[in-house]
Amino acid sequence: MSIDSLVDEIRAEREAYAARFNYDLWAIYRDIKERERKSGRSYVSLTPKRRDSEQAVPEKPTSTL
Repeated sequence: MSIDSLVDEIRAEREAYAARFNYDLWAIYRDIKERERKSGRSYVSLTPKRRDSEQAVPEKPTSTL
């Protein structure tokens, strides 16, 4: 199986999955969450890390006209 045929197969599966939910992103999201819940596996949800003051992006200066 070539890489192109594998990519084509994955794209076809993704298209069919989205079509099952009429391309409704919220419906797809709910389905994924339901599958996660039914799997019994433990999933991790990480909180965003804050940047240190040295790494913070400086504020954009405001122009005075």
